[in-house]
Amino acid sequence: MADVAASAWVRGIAPDGTGFIRAGSGTPVLLIHGVGMNATIWQDQIASMKDRHDLIAVDMLGHGTSPLPPENAALSDFAEQALRLLDHLGLASVSIVGHSMGALVALEIALRAPSRVRSIVCLNAVFRRPEALAQAVRERAAALGTHGDPSAIAATLARWFGDPLPESLAGAAATARAALEGVDPEGYARTYRLFAHADAEHAYALAGLAAPALFMTGSDDSNSTPAMSAAMARLAPHGQCLVLGGERHMMAMASPEKVTHHISAFVDAEAATPQADLAFDSGEFRRALGSFLTGVTIVTTISAEGEPRGFTANSFTSVSLEPPLVLVCIAKKALGHSAFSTSKGFAINILSESQKAHSGIFASKAADKFASVAWQPGQTGNPLIDGSVAVFDCAMQQLVDAGDHSILIGRVRDFSHNGAQPLGYCRGTYVTPGLSQEALAAAPPDTEVGAILENDGRVLFFETSDGFHELPAGRGLGTPKDARSLKGSLAARTIDAQLGFLFAVWDDAADPSRTHVYYRGTVDGPHSDDRHVRLVDIEKIADLRIADPAVRSMLARYARERMEDAFGVYVGNEVEGEVRPLAKPSPVLLSGRG
Repeated sequence: MADVAASAWVRGIAPDGTGFIRAGSGTPVLLIHGVGMNATIWQDQIASMKDRHDLIAVDMLGHGTSPLPPENAALSDFAEQALRLLDHLGLASVSIVGHSMGALVALEIALRAPSRVRSIVCLNAVFRRPEALAQAVRERAAALGTHGDPSAIAATLARWFGDPLPESLAGAAATARAALEGVDPEGYARTYRLFAHADAEHAYALAGLAAPALFMTGSDDSNSTPAMSAAMARLAPHGQCLVLGGERHMMAMASPEKVTHHISAFVDAEAATPQADLAFDSGEFRRALGSFLTGVTIVTTISAEGEPRGFTANSFTSVSLEPPLVLVCIAKKALGHSAFSTSKGFAINILSESQKAHSGIFASKAADKFASVAWQPGQTGNPLIDGSVAVFDCAMQQLVDAGDHSILIGRVRDFSHNGAQPLGYCRGTYVTPGLSQEALAAAPPDTEVGAILENDGRVLFFETSDGFHELPAGRGLGTPKDARSLKGSLAARTIDAQLGFLFAVWDDAADPSRTHVYYRGTVDGPHSDDRHVRLVDIEKIADLRIADPAVRSMLARYARERMEDAFGVYVGNEVEGEVRPLAKPSPVLLSGRG
């Protein structure tokens, strides 16, 4: 943790006995700690923000040098303490940053005295705890007569920082331990009892929160979960949710640079959101969008009750690269329409061929759709489904009325994608045209694997020394280091290709044990110094000298099916066979009705 010299602080005591620290100059920010801590735990934030902000860190009632709260304290007691301190310091309005219990106090202040609060940042806030979690917290509150016992403190630190304790967090844990060991036992007990029962205190008041509010938590915070922050953000009129990957409950101490960056960005109001418009790699973003086939997606959000909701849809499309926008449609009669149409955000999960069962579940009326899938909260708190080909975590940009559907336009805040084969949906049926690399790996070693690679209406060929043209091909799919394989052949010429869908499989008529496998795919451009690498317009392919009659026939079919936009897969031998449609019958109707 940063070491802020005591000389940089002004330690003070207000007329009512409230202890506080003041440092820096600029726009005022009030810092409110959580249960068991004190004003000094904000030293990293003070060190980073003091050049731009007037920072006031308060000791809550029962903590630090402040007096005890009433025996049966209410949030209003802590809010009034903070307001008296602002009056003492002559501050008409401030931004407030509160952690855990301090976040509840910050909300109480903003709701009671809206004119005094410019903006609010709630770190690791609690909201409507699930019953099992609420019971565990209340049991800990009831057992606080032994607070100060080393085993109880050790258990608290394990929840906050992990067990075993990572070496990198030893300093932060030591600071937290010192605060817990030094806190007044009675002040801790009275405050924790209130904290254990106050998680639903603002459930119906958040709709009246006037100040811009950021609800920030860690993906690994099991007590102040991403779902809680997402639910609070959607209820607050100007609320935003931010989930920091891998962080736990004491993230302001464990990862101060990261957390303070987001606090400063929000408080400074230099951007509409704390993660304001990432510097997207447009090419990478385009490739991520290209993972969508014709498509099967599961769209997810967090309801106002903090519950995950989702539906299956094939009505997905990209809208804009700058800014990054996507859209999906949901039927107005869908059970989840109310949750999605009032949400502050949603996530789009593009499914892989192996996730067909997921699609069916989320297209059904199953009571708990998420029970059968693995998922994690995204950066905005929306559920991201494990194993998806691509995910787009979005803030709601616009809700558009469109007949019997609503169009959800999302601004992409975070995205990821992988090389898995996407699950398609076409003409009322699922489409699974890919031939897996695992299947090719098990194929005979002399299997010829080739590709028809297209770039803007042109197909990639290699020209031989005697004037013939060949498609890229090799023995097996292989790796870039295997010179005899397809990938090795492309890598040797520095060609960056993306293989797509299976296009043809045939056996030699003379030698049925030898198989040929060809894919469709794309290429950004040859980018090769080899003058024998050429891109040929599709309509001119028929004029090329191609030695293998089976390849000539395959290319003629490719040109025809591309023009009709209706591809199939040829299966047979080089003399006879059949083109099989990609679709397989499926009873599931996909249209965003889940």
